[in-house]
Amino acid sequence: MTERWIGVDLNTTGPVAVAADPASGKVMKLGSNTRYVRSHSVKNCTKLYKTQKLWKLKKIKSRERTLFRNTLHAIGRQIVSFADALGSGIKFEKLFNSRSYILQESRNYAEFSFDNGSFYYLQKVVERKARKLGIPVIYVNPAFTSKRCSRCGRFGRRYRKRFECPHCGYVVHADVNAAFNIASAQWRADMQEGLLAALRNQTTLTKKQIRRLQRSQAGIPSRSAGRTGQECPSGNLLYCLECHQSMMQCTPS
Repeated sequence: MTERWIGVDLNTTGPVAVAADPASGKVMKLGSNTRYVRSHSVKNCTKLYKTQKLWKLKKIKSRERTLFRNTLHAIGRQIVSFADALGSGIKFEKLFNSRSYILQESRNYAEFSFDNGSFYYLQKVVERKARKLGIPVIYVNPAFTSKRCSRCGRFGRRYRKRFECPHCGYVVHADVNAAFNIASAQWRADMQEGLLAALRNQTTLTKKQIRRLQRSQAGIPSRSAGRTGQECPSGNLLYCLECHQSMMQCTPS
């Protein structure tokens, strides 16, 4: 595995992605005009909705989705090209997909956030493009990447997009500091498996996950079923899920 990495920090304000290379100090800020394009489109859609011009609204929404995806693909290509030119791998913060977190409804519909799965989609775009060039893409623990100083490693203060370290006096853009921390963060091979296991063991399942379970095996055998020689009944999906999560012997009602 490569010894040189670039860190990519994804943001809901300012540039969508900030890529930084600690070895050379090079920084790339990508997607700075994305929020403006999206907010301008929202204003047009709101105006058309109030005037009941629904056919134009549908046409603009379709064009907006195409433009937004093309923007994400362009950002992904620039990230992969940046890593390919430096001969380094790519590190992201480990983020789940848009269904893993239930976020509060925001009044700012132009907000670029996890709620619409944009970051998750961008990460998958980078993975596909990097795989073709043989560039490794890994995910690191996102804890304290925006609070820790990338120069001395101690905790500093953040004021919006400005990061200051009171210990070493380092002052830098907050997103750039986070990207440097992501690039230098340690990676463990078992971390991704542990995060996926935590996601599988979550008590709240989404509708999409339930549909996938229904389309999969008719019954989910539990550990107790293996000891007693019995399997979960195929007609009771909720009972199968309870047996699978509790990992204890259950008696069907």
